[in-house]
Amino acid sequence: MTATGATAQAGTLGAQGTYAGCPSGYVCIYQGASWNNGVTEHKYYTYGAHNLVNEYGTHRVFNNQTGDATVQLCRGYNGVDCGSKIKPWTYVDVDLTPYNSIKLSP
Repeated sequence: MTATGATAQAGTLGAQGTYAGCPSGYVCIYQGASWNNGVTEHKYYTYGAHNLVNEYGTHRVFNNQTGDATVQLCRGYNGVDCGSKIKPWTYVDVDLTPYNSIKLSP
């Protein structure tokens, strides 16, 4: 996944369960490009679009969903104009400034 004006870094984790404060089945957003000692800024559990408000700069987005569930960062509100799918147990460090929503899919 790439982001305008910044390079996104991705990593894949090999285990399920709660990791860095993000429960299994959730997508978590951390303040900054780190695990922040397990303190999450946002946690999302339900499928569908979730609008982001006042999110600027680089954040870590971690998909700790199970099965084949994915998450996408979207430039428009309500899950419109979405980018690449982020697979389960994967995180990206990305500038959220141009994004206005995320979309969780089964």
